[in-house]
Amino acid sequence: MKKVLIAGATGYLGGYITKELMNNSYTVKALVRSLEKLEEKNIEVSEIFQGEITKSDSIKDCCKDIDIVISTVGITRQKDGLTYMDVDYQANMNLLEEAKKNAVKKFIYVSVLNGENLKNLKICEAKELFVEQLKKSGLDYCIVRPNGFFSDMTEFYEMAKKGRVYLLGDGKYQTNPIHGEDLAKLCVEAINDSKQEIEVGGPEILTHDEIAIKAFEALKIEAKITHIPNWMRISILKIARLFLKDKTYGPIEFFLTVMAMNMVAPEYGKHTLKEYFTKLKMSDKLNENDSIK
Repeated sequence: MKKVLIAGATGYLGGYITKELMNNSYTVKALVRSLEKLEEKNIEVSEIFQGEITKSDSIKDCCKDIDIVISTVGITRQKDGLTYMDVDYQANMNLLEEAKKNAVKKFIYVSVLNGENLKNLKICEAKELFVEQLKKSGLDYCIVRPNGFFSDMTEFYEMAKKGRVYLLGDGKYQTNPIHGEDLAKLCVEAINDSKQEIEVGGPEILTHDEIAIKAFEALKIEAKITHIPNWMRISILKIARLFLKDKTYGPIEFFLTVMAMNMVAPEYGKHTLKEYFTKLKMSDKLNENDSIK
């Protein structure tokens, strides 16, 4: 069985990929910075390599005897003073250099749908710069391009809890976000897939209005939706660019851009947003009961 190195094992998607690999009897080495975080999340692996991927010296030989590298490394909210170029680009480049040195057979990288057309966004600029280098590396590769995670849709639920959901435009933009467990399955399938790029979304295509309504339905409250005109979105972006630092502006820029366009990808998986929102509601109820105790 092939030996796989997973970088980003303690992240949202990385955790699901690691579990899927172990369930399929792969030998899995996790590249992690924090052993405690791996234990906290109860992630089981065959082997652990501790190192900081942003520091090339600390990951030396991490790819020794590795057949496949899967990287989900990237940041949506900067921390530790690191930038998108530090993590989404340079950290992955450090890993790619190790993969090349050790003759890794395939490198699988998770980017974002339409990233190649959104390089004006700070997040996508760094990701796609790495994609360009991966393509030139000489290694067999696969770039997985999801259009958004269920976890990103939590914002709809949180707004609905407060009684009103605010949407950009007329609410008719479409998307089909994917659950991390479903995306993990596809990433593992990509090990033996000959495709070099895979665009993927969840099993149901919904408008933003429909996503908001599902959140209200899960909460069993009346749906109240306000549509924000595009000129206001543009104004917010201009003001944010002037007054916010990159680490704060980047996520806002990405969110306000992709929420004002269709983000539909080929359908895959089994998990639905209705199930996801219902689980969020159940989790809220459990937390309420615990606080009462």
